[in-house]
Amino acid sequence: MEESRVEAIEWSFDALYKVKQVPDWFRELLTAFSDENRLIGHGVFFSLFSGKWLPEQQAWLDHLKHTSTEFSFDHITEHFGFMTGKDFHHGAPLNIPYSAATLSIGRDRLKRIYNACGRPVGLENLAFSYSLDEVKRHGAFLDQLLAPVNGFIILDLHNLYCQLRNFDLAFDDLISLYPLDKVREIHISGGSWDDSAASPDRSIRRDTHDEAVPPEVFQLLEWTLPKCPHLKYVVLEQLGNGLVSQESKAAFYNDFLHMQEIVSQSNNKYSDNSFLPLLPTTTGPAVEDLALYQQQLELSAILETAASYDSAMHLLAQSSLANSDWRIEQWEPYMIETAVKIAGKWKK
Repeated sequence: MEESRVEAIEWSFDALYKVKQVPDWFRELLTAFSDENRLIGHGVFFSLFSGKWLPEQQAWLDHLKHTSTEFSFDHITEHFGFMTGKDFHHGAPLNIPYSAATLSIGRDRLKRIYNACGRPVGLENLAFSYSLDEVKRHGAFLDQLLAPVNGFIILDLHNLYCQLRNFDLAFDDLISLYPLDKVREIHISGGSWDDSAASPDRSIRRDTHDEAVPPEVFQLLEWTLPKCPHLKYVVLEQLGNGLVSQESKAAFYNDFLHMQEIVSQSNNKYSDNSFLPLLPTTTGPAVEDLALYQQQLELSAILETAASYDSAMHLLAQSSLANSDWRIEQWEPYMIETAVKIAGKWKK
């Protein structure tokens, strides 16, 4: 900031739910970037695919509508998936079945987000998948979801890196499955490795945002930039609890400089796309699927209480998710194990 290198900022506008009064300096910072149309909003807790329309989701939309009158966002985005956990702010964003029901719910929720903010709306690709089949279908499903609002994608390259490493995929094979003409924003970040008891010969890549950006993600950035004709923002992410030492702060600073250099040296030819709806985004009663909602509650309970991945796999096989659109029979044991760890972390 002091060196005037930061050209835009992304604000997780729903992450301050515990803060009663935003500091004056923070509001002044947001206002300064908002006035220059260089402020973008990123949601965390909407839980886009909850099968039941929840009061907390309406409150989230009301908060977004109010915030959008205070600040001028260039666009608004949310995470893909649904949040585990009974408490709305304590859960892990996990994948959903790619079905007609979830497509209908997701489209309904995206229209509601647009109607609340009146700005272009986007979704971030997911870092976590249970199976290779999910990974391969994710890009096309995002494309279908976004169509009614003419929305865009945040292509999180560390999330992509997680999928590449966890499912032994090549970059060219996976990136070809995404509609890159819909990418308006790119995220880069760091993460961590997790040992697996279910598959002792592999380590699982986790999107924990608490370490420096690995060289492989910078390489992905170089490869991806020329493929995204409507890319407008490249954002460096890191959680504050990963910036406690002088070494970590220096690493974050150097990561920003490296990102800036790659972007400045790219020959990416930006072509503006408003990503605004082409048709009216009218909505009726919220789309719901209560059977899906019960399955989500059941899955959340299993992941949060299972003593081990063996236990989780046994419980899943006996659950209503068996032989359903969830395709749990294809889920990798090491990813079920990872889901148990994620759910346990968020529950704490």
